[in-house]
Amino acid sequence: MEKSRFSSLAIGLLLTGSSLAADNVHWGYTGHEGPENWGGLSPDYAICASGMNQSPVNLTGMVEGDLPQLKVNYQIGGDEVVNNGHTIKVNYASGSKITVEDETFELKQFHFHSPSENTIDGRSFPMEAHFVHADKDGNLAVITVMYELGGQNAELERVWSQMPGKAGDKEKLTHRVDANKLLPGDDHDYYRFNGSLTTPPCSEGVAWFVIKKPDTISKQQLDKFTHVMHHDNNRPVQPINARVIIK
Repeated sequence: MEKSRFSSLAIGLLLTGSSLAADNVHWGYTGHEGPENWGGLSPDYAICASGMNQSPVNLTGMVEGDLPQLKVNYQIGGDEVVNNGHTIKVNYASGSKITVEDETFELKQFHFHSPSENTIDGRSFPMEAHFVHADKDGNLAVITVMYELGGQNAELERVWSQMPGKAGDKEKLTHRVDANKLLPGDDHDYYRFNGSLTTPPCSEGVAWFVIKKPDTISKQQLDKFTHVMHHDNNRPVQPINARVIIK
């Protein structure tokens, strides 16, 4: 698996959910602070504009490959929900891991985007979850799950019932959340590509695993999220360039 050391800024922003860079430059999803301008907001964000391996992407033209099994070993550990102004994020207790090709990554947090950031053959989904992991050297791996509209997602409702309505607020979850139940059953077949953070500083070298099978959320759950966010919180898809998406 490709290894890439992240800056402390990149790791800190992704794992803590901070909305500020080292020089306190704000970013967002609309207007002057929107995705099309991220690269010019700060030197720390320059790769958002110049990078050749940026995320998200439209997954298309996939090629067959001998992908290793994605081994998920999650414990019940979602203990805090945060509204950081950019997303709703659940911080996860230590001890939950994934293993790919003998590389082990620990689950740090998961968060949500609506509509989806990645698309599959041009298809956008109402919501996408990113399960963010780091190995002992700080290298990042993200599992992505797409959500279609359907029945209420019972495990997600544990988070939604305590969703902070104000940016900057957080709540201790009354009942710890099980990330296993936010994945689509035991079917972990995935698409694989190399990419970046989808928020500033857009650092590259992130291993992306997009689960092929979508899960469901209810229309009410989607509406609650979008009402709290006040606007879409998805970065537009970025050029594939020379990358290959493996299925």
